[in-house]
Amino acid sequence: MAQYSTFYCGDSLFGLDIGYVQEINRTSGLTGVPLAANCVRGVMNLRGEVVSMLDLRTLLGLPSNRNSVSNRNLILKCDGDIFGVCVDGVADILTIESDAVTAPPSNLSISESKLIKGVYQTDTVLIMLIDPREILNASLVSIRTAA
Repeated sequence: MAQYSTFYCGDSLFGLDIGYVQEINRTSGLTGVPLAANCVRGVMNLRGEVVSMLDLRTLLGLPSNRNSVSNRNLILKCDGDIFGVCVDGVADILTIESDAVTAPPSNLSISESKLIKGVYQTDTVLIMLIDPREILNASLVSIRTAA
């Protein structure tokens, strides 16, 4: 059993293990990074620490949505790295039994399939569970490709 912070990117609902979520804040105070890959929204000063902010929509192959009032930053800590992902909005915290998580569908796009470690079906919606390590890996691939 694990708790997941759920959030939206486009019309889809995603979840991240809450153990990786350091905080959730509003999208403000981002400084652009010249010549950065498309997935890098910028950097922000988080209480004296410079945090890279990644655009999850771009990593998922969706068009960017940079100016919505519902956008939020999820600040994540994974294997000692602190980074943020910009999402379209936050939803709830759900407790999910591990045996209720199934393998992701085989028809996901290549960009989605690398990020999604499993899916959870509620009575009304499908939640795609994301591995934060894969967010970092996908961003590094995107950065290397852009260079």
